Amino acid sequence: MSRYLPILLVQAPSRRPGTDASLDGFEHEIATHLSDFGPGFEPRRMVVYPELHLCAAEGTPEERTALLESIAEPLNGSRIRRLGAIAARLGVWLLPGTICERGEDGHLYNTAPVFSPDGELVAAYRKCFPWRPFEPYRPGKRFEVFEVPGVGRVGLAVCYDIWFPEVSRQLAWMGAEVIINQAATTTCDRAQEQVLVKANAIFNQVFVVSANVAEPTGVGQSLIVDPEGRERAAMSGASAGILTDVLNLEEVERVRTFGTAGLNRVWSQFRTDDPVLELPMYEGRLDPRRLS
Repeated sequence: MSRYLPILLVQAPSRRPGTDASLDGFEHEIATHLSDFGPGFEPRRMVVYPELHLCAAEGTPEERTALLESIAEPLNGSRIRRLGAIAARLGVWLLPGTICERGEDGHLYNTAPVFSPDGELVAAYRKCFPWRPFEPYRPGKRFEVFEVPGVGRVGLAVCYDIWFPEVSRQLAWMGAEVIINQAATTTCDRAQEQVLVKANAIFNQVFVVSANVAEPTGVGQSLIVDPEGRERAAMSGASAGILTDVLNLEEVERVRTFGTAGLNRVWSQFRTDDPVLELPMYEGRLDPRRLS
């Protein structure tokens, strides 16, 4: 039986943080996009927005930090409750873009929440690699995957995380067959990021969905890549728009079984009698017995 995951990726400019009225507009926008996304996949439809979509902060670094400090909320705050209600009313898996979280330790975190079609907060990933020295967030210390029942497991990586191969490898090791990369790239290195999105897909044999912010602040160029690194859908520029696709997660199993291009079976590379490979930079090791 095929395991289909319908994706609606929204490439949009970031919204200024505001009142419940602004979230009314956000909900209406999602509903409008969904009206063009064919029925028949409920409740599996997944809506993905870029990093910090609801928490736009402009100005000098000091001004941005001051705004983020003023809008940060804990994960039990009113913004999270409202977003859960939106997911439930629309009956979708909602990734509304990362939010500025006030952690229990008082620090700011760039956190990616995930809501189920029942409105439950099923995952909240704190970005492990904030883009330093430009972002004021504390790094997270835990990787996150979540289950879409009857479909498969999805992992979370935020923007600059994609530059660190350890993130996607760990998510794949935790069972992720799709990695959602929410980005707010405003700089000219989006071309390199697109290469990294494909590379992460190839060496982990997973789908990667990369949603980037649109103009006027972002450079867009969102894309969806399959487990062999091929573009399934892509935005060529920075204009606002949407990408729709239906991922068949059985493709991950096919590629891992028969290999990329029918050749490279990286997840069955090791044998139990292979030597242990020490990884001194991690004070750890690559033990074939754990990967066989």
